[in-house]
Order: sequence, then C-alpha cells, then structure tokens
Amino acid sequence: MPQAFILTAVLPRDLQAFAEGLRRAHYPPDRNHLHAHVTLFHAFAPSLLEELRDYLPKLAAEFAPPEGAVKGVMDLGKGTAIALEAPQLLALRHGIAEHFRGSLTTQDLYEPRPHVTIQNKVTKDEARALQASLPPVLAPWVAKGRFTFPALALHRYCGGPWEEIKTSAFRGKERL
Repeated sequence: MPQAFILTAVLPRDLQAFAEGLRRAHYPPDRNHLHAHVTLFHAFAPSLLEELRDYLPKLAAEFAPPEGAVKGVMDLGKGTAIALEAPQLLALRHGIAEHFRGSLTTQDLYEPRPHVTIQNKVTKDEARALQASLPPVLAPWVAKGRFTFPALALHRYCGGPWEEIKTSAFRGKERL
C-alpha cells in the first residue's frame, strides 16, 4: 500500500539501545533503514491519517504504559528476532483493531507475535547461527523481568525508510 501508515510500540531506551546494537551487528547494512521497533499494525490506509492523529494520543493519555518482557530468541526463517511477551500491549492493540474494524489489511487482522527484528533477509544458515549464539546474550534481559513501553509511534512508509509522524506517550493510570 503506497504511503501506508505503520503503528509501533516504542521500546524503553536501554532495550532500544541494546536492540539497535544487535541490528547494526547482524542486519544486512543495505537493508537496515529502520530503528529497532515492535510493529503493531503494518499498513493503515492513508485516508485514516487524521483519525489516527486524533485517536492515538487520546488512547495513550488514558492508559498506563503497558508491560512487556524479553522471552528469548524468535526464529523468523531467514532472520532472527528478540521474542517479547506483552499481553497488555496486545490487549491495547486489540482495542485499536476494534476501533478500526473494517479498515484493516488482511495482514493486520491477525494478532502479531511481539518481537524486535534484529536480522532479516539472510540465509537460513546465517539465521540459525545467530539464533544459537543469542541465548547467553539475551539472558540478562530475560532475568531482568518486566519493562514498560513508553509510547506508541505512527510512521509513514516511504519505500524503505519510515517517516515518523507522531509519537504518543502513555500517561494514563488505567491498566489493561
């Protein structure tokens, strides 16, 4: 979808920096156009921009930052990701999906498996080698326990890189 809008959950700074380092080390440099992120929706139609700009800040203002946790390594076939557990974030995503029911792409009709991609579009052997080496690297993050997602970020797809449109910080008291 040309100029589609992507909605992500922003990572806490320490986890963001850690994931960025892994992306720089393992993502093919000619394809590494993005910062580490957790995709919630892949393609909102351009016609929904004004509604998204109004709705997302109101939603973020209502809810406390959702919790998440690093669970380990995720196999993406020809790539590797940090697997996350984030039931509160998925509950929030469900509410957004209900709000935009009838406007979602087929890909966004399905609940995602929360993750941060750190390698993609490599051979299966390269992916398996990285996956085998990551458990000790991720162990401190797994042991750390819970973290909170500080915000939602809306981006415009620009054929590779993304343009950030709006970031909406969670600042409410209500828990999901």
